[in-house]
Amino acid sequence: MTKHAEPLTLMLYNTMTKQKEVFSPIDPDNVRMYVCGPTVYDTAHIGNARPVVVFDMLFRLLNHVYGKSHVTYVRNITDVDDKINARAAERGISIRELTDETTAVYHADMDALGALRPTIEPRATEHIDDMLAMIGTLVEKGNAYAAEGHVLFAVDSMDDYGKLSGRSIDDMIAGARVEVAPYKRNPMDFVLWKPSKEGEPSWPSPWGEGRPGWHIECSAMSEKHLGETFDIHGGGIDLAFPHHENEIAQSRCAHGNKTMANIWMHNGFVQVEGEKMSKSLGNFTTVHDLIDQWPGEAIRLALLATHYTKPFNWTADGVREAKKMLDQWYALTADIDASEPDAAVVAALADDLNTPKAFAELHSLRTRAQAGDKKAAASLKASLQQLMGVLAQDPVEWANWRAANAGTVDYAAIQVLIDERLDARNNKDFAKSDELRDQLVALGVVLMDSKDKKTGLFTTEWNMGK
Repeated sequence: MTKHAEPLTLMLYNTMTKQKEVFSPIDPDNVRMYVCGPTVYDTAHIGNARPVVVFDMLFRLLNHVYGKSHVTYVRNITDVDDKINARAAERGISIRELTDETTAVYHADMDALGALRPTIEPRATEHIDDMLAMIGTLVEKGNAYAAEGHVLFAVDSMDDYGKLSGRSIDDMIAGARVEVAPYKRNPMDFVLWKPSKEGEPSWPSPWGEGRPGWHIECSAMSEKHLGETFDIHGGGIDLAFPHHENEIAQSRCAHGNKTMANIWMHNGFVQVEGEKMSKSLGNFTTVHDLIDQWPGEAIRLALLATHYTKPFNWTADGVREAKKMLDQWYALTADIDASEPDAAVVAALADDLNTPKAFAELHSLRTRAQAGDKKAAASLKASLQQLMGVLAQDPVEWANWRAANAGTVDYAAIQVLIDERLDARNNKDFAKSDELRDQLVALGVVLMDSKDKKTGLFTTEWNMGK
């Protein structure tokens, strides 16, 4: 799409100012966004997937408003980290083998969710020289100091450290787990460079052989590819402190700027069935496992159902409903050529990615399309493909998904739904019965009801349709 002569006004919530602001790019011909990417030691879980999907939608919207050739989206790969070292040692493979393998799985999983690849995807290990240069500048300016083979950022050298999270240094010390080390001048000082242990990745530096701290990686990579100040920095809310706070400190002090990024955006936490996701609770849900059970587009749509700033609760019912919507949209637009995205859908997303409002507009288009409005159907398809990132498959391939995945059907879960529907129908709760029927049909279940003439009660037989 060509760049609009008068771009649509975008409103985005800025974590730094705690309010929605008009987005005004530094250079409309080169809109620049950085999003923190994965640490590639294991497969991505559903919490990792949420920022990918959220900022992919923003990337698509920026492309629509400013033109694809005028947007630069950088999302990094962290391939040097304590967790990576530990996992490689645990598996008995090289660190590079682990990170290459995990990165390939990550790409495949995010592709399945319909996420576009970023414009640039830098690896931390390919930017060590950039990190060393920034650390050297911070030492020269008095914002960092060397101690026992480490280089640490001196938090008290920055007057307004903590502005992003809105915390004072005393509050941060009280509320954070900080490493107590004798070489630290202040408990909140954080590592920019540290000595490597035997067998760990190591690079030469003015302070001895070692490796970078986590925070300096993103500061160096964002500067390298987007400049000292850029438009948008995004990530999960769990990164706001300390990671993003420390990025700001490093970058601003190194460059002498008041701002690293003009707008800071964060998506909310993810729960699973109402509980915090954790391996101890048995609800640790990876994208890799989910795409064996559900189409990636259904997972994506479920993740977009809640506004990105709000906590998101991943449920089987949510992805089931998303799959049902996609079944309807694919069937409705199968023989339709996409036109331009609907203006009302664009306007909803331009209001701080208001996906609940966008869904309402999409359902309105669907209703019109079902009534025979071809123009609405064409606009619906364009909106879904270009902005929501779904309907990318051939409709026939989508219809064949059920048959191709017949071996992954959760028959026990289906039987629970069938029993609930049967109870609702026999109790004359027809609204609930119809709702459960729709869920079962969306799963590909063929229902065969029969009524006992003596008791007047219904029984149900079922099978998986082709």
